[in-house]
Amino acid sequence: MKQYNFDEIIERHETNCLKYDALDRFFKTNDALPLWVADMDFKTPDFIIEAIKKRIDHEILGYTFRSDSYYQSVIGWMSRRHNWEIKKDWISFSPGVVAGLTYAIETFSNSGDGVIVQPPVYFPFFDSVKGTNRKLIQNPLKIEAGRYTFDFDDLKAKIDKNTKLLLLCNPQNPGGMVWTKEELIQLTNICLENNIMIISDEIHSDLIYNDHKHIALASISEEVAQNCMVCMAPSKTFNVAGLSSSLAIIPNKRKLAAYERTIGVGHLGMGNIFGSVALEAAYTHGDEWLKQLLAYLWDNYQLLEDFMTEKLPRVKVMKPEATYLIWLDFSDYGMKNEALSKFATEKAKVALNDGGRFGIGGDGWLRINIGCPRSVLQEALERLEKAFG
Repeated sequence: MKQYNFDEIIERHETNCLKYDALDRFFKTNDALPLWVADMDFKTPDFIIEAIKKRIDHEILGYTFRSDSYYQSVIGWMSRRHNWEIKKDWISFSPGVVAGLTYAIETFSNSGDGVIVQPPVYFPFFDSVKGTNRKLIQNPLKIEAGRYTFDFDDLKAKIDKNTKLLLLCNPQNPGGMVWTKEELIQLTNICLENNIMIISDEIHSDLIYNDHKHIALASISEEVAQNCMVCMAPSKTFNVAGLSSSLAIIPNKRKLAAYERTIGVGHLGMGNIFGSVALEAAYTHGDEWLKQLLAYLWDNYQLLEDFMTEKLPRVKVMKPEATYLIWLDFSDYGMKNEALSKFATEKAKVALNDGGRFGIGGDGWLRINIGCPRSVLQEALERLEKAFG
């Protein structure tokens, strides 16, 4: 069995890397450790690189279609990893999960319709709603027993006849919650009762820790499957975000046809050769690599938790059930939004995501990406201690 080396330092500067080479644009500095953008500093797995190289050797990069083996790789992965049995004719394409969310909003609602978002949440959700001229309805999450949960009373109170969609982050980003089946059943029941379709962003669904189990939304029941669209991708799991290839899984035939008409207008459905090759390789050969990755990431999290407990006890860590993105509560320091992020960048020399960007409930928080070699994370934590300790 091959052992993968996640401790290796890979030089990413001068590769047009957003995470490193755009620091000055986003943080007004070039000398901070970048633990912000949600990609990892680990090599893309060898079996993906080898598949891409094999395809390049053909030396003609013309129009292609997705083969049956591509679809079978998706079907097999969903069955093995998520106990979700899907069909080939449910699977469609999106150039990215956020793109899929946006096209879904345009397909399944009209200008001025209400779209529910549950902050604090991945901030492009807000852009997708506002940018399509829909009404943003915010249903903030609650913290109970150290984790986020849904506020169902608030949700029911905010629904009206013009509310058409709910954008679900499953698992949750930035909190790292793996929604339980009971939570999802209660949420989907409310949506079914009010004829609200759910668009579920499940991009972090492979990155699950310990005994938690990801529940694909469409696996809840046939009724739920007919009322939702599930967005998935290998991009976070296998570090291939730059290939812009994601999945839109829609069991309802009419909804699938409507979605594909939307992406068809812009001739977006074909995707790109290397994205398809990478996705198939990832979902065919990726199980062992993912097993080793998750073990490494969890050890990184334990390092962070232990460090904060001992060195920075004023920082409260939301224990993740999924993802390599960790939500840190700095509210005890009394700094808000941009001031907190600026302090971390300028004083600690660590670039983290400003919690305020994630909406209601994010003020006083920062998000850190632990998908990096342990030595880099250790250095970042020591810099934070020096600045905030």
